[in-house]
Amino acid sequence: MDQGIIGSIFTVIVFVAFIGVVYWAFTSRNKERFDEAANLVFADEEKDQTNKKNQES
Repeated sequence: MDQGIIGSIFTVIVFVAFIGVVYWAFTSRNKERFDEAANLVFADEEKDQTNKKNQES
């Protein structure tokens, strides 16, 4: 096997892995989990606002 064939095989393997990751990321089974993860950034803000309201009362 020369370097050209090895490079081609590697390219095909990386492409198949890329398609697998894209499929995994966009399947509907993972939507709830990804939506929850996307909203984790705002979880601290909600806690801070609740704490401020409790301290003001």
